[in-house]
Amino acid sequence: MTTRAQPVDHELIEAAAHVARTRCRGDNHTMAAAARARDGRIVTAVNAYHFTGGPCAELVVIGTAAAQGAYELDTIVAVGDRDRGVVSPCGRCRQVLLDYFPALKVIVGSGDQLRTVSITDLLPESYVWADHQLDAGPATPLSAS
Repeated sequence: MTTRAQPVDHELIEAAAHVARTRCRGDNHTMAAAARARDGRIVTAVNAYHFTGGPCAELVVIGTAAAQGAYELDTIVAVGDRDRGVVSPCGRCRQVLLDYFPALKVIVGSGDQLRTVSITDLLPESYVWADHQLDAGPATPLSAS
């Protein structure tokens, strides 16, 4: 695991915290996420909790970003409602974030211990989906007998 100190994007944290304060109401929306696109835009979203396992805020922000034409994300953070602060992504989100954005930075920690780490640092020795896909070239016919 390679951990290098990277600056913490406080503007991104505040954007997620603002959404958590103003848009997370009740049990259906308890987390907000904000992501900075490569072009500098900040995209925000909230989770859609459901007893069947609705999507986390980090996954919703990926879709929201794509809907806005932001396909390359640089940094992401999730913040809980009721002033819970920064919350690290769950295992499923870590895997999806790694698969979509292998160079992504993630803000984790709490209070004075906030830090920015690479998604690969949060999921060491991970399964990388793209590494296990067959080449999309033409199929090789089986030899006839």
